[in-house]
Amino acid sequence: MTGGLEWLALARGTLDRAALRRRDDDWLAAAWADPRTRVLVVRDGRSLVTGDPDPALVLLPPAQAPDGDRWLLGEDAEGTVYFGVTAPLPAVEGAEPAGLRQVGALLADRDSGLLTHAVALEHWHATHRFCPRCGTGTRVASAGHVRVCPADGSQHFPRVDPAVIMLVTDASDRILLARGTRWAADRRSILAGFVEPGESLEQAVAREVEEEVGLAVRDVRYAGSQPWPLPRSLMLGFTATADGTVPLRPDPEEILDAAWYTREELRAAIDAGDIVAPGPLSIAAQLIMRWYGGELPSMPHF
Repeated sequence: MTGGLEWLALARGTLDRAALRRRDDDWLAAAWADPRTRVLVVRDGRSLVTGDPDPALVLLPPAQAPDGDRWLLGEDAEGTVYFGVTAPLPAVEGAEPAGLRQVGALLADRDSGLLTHAVALEHWHATHRFCPRCGTGTRVASAGHVRVCPADGSQHFPRVDPAVIMLVTDASDRILLARGTRWAADRRSILAGFVEPGESLEQAVAREVEEEVGLAVRDVRYAGSQPWPLPRSLMLGFTATADGTVPLRPDPEEILDAAWYTREELRAAIDAGDIVAPGPLSIAAQLIMRWYGGELPSMPHF
């Protein structure tokens, strides 16, 4: 396999994030007063979505938006500005609450990017309300992209945890799949893990594979990335190769079992119900599909 991933569900945002406007209070006030502006309300990682004919976010004019913490999400090419607000979801006929896992792969590019951005900010604000230096309650600044401590003046920025996820193949072009200790019996995926301090991405790939299944990898190559605000990760996809003749040694604390699969073996396992095909939301699914050569049998649409 060569080249990067062409489509990633949560990496399709189309807006200019307008970062230079975040401290321009006059511009922000004018944008909020503009009836063309649209507001996405988010609560506990979910927003209102309609489904006729295709899934789409419910976006409100500012005059109809509920009160709540407000964040600038960006501006489109036509000059429409978009904000996020965290508040109880309003009642809108024909709309239902949904999160990224349900609709992230089904929404159009703009809406997928809006929801991904808003969910990430909502979680960060909810879990970082106090200064880590002195414990004082912080206040929102920079249109929702900074929190400031009024006691010591320190600024705190949204946290993102980088994680590597890697599709490992062997000389026979078999794929390595494993089952996590907390997963259902029919769930398998490729290996993944968080990047540690002082570690490069390539080092993290090699360490995680060795720790989880006891294999040394080579030819580590970057394939693509996407935000994964569930709750705050950035998933960095890689491919790598390993010696398929070396016995696998799954780490019992993380991996229940691991095995190599040819395309025919994976298809047979899915057809038999032993493995459930993943939906296209994650990088794992996209890497597996690229190796497989297309959609997997019985693959869901989300």
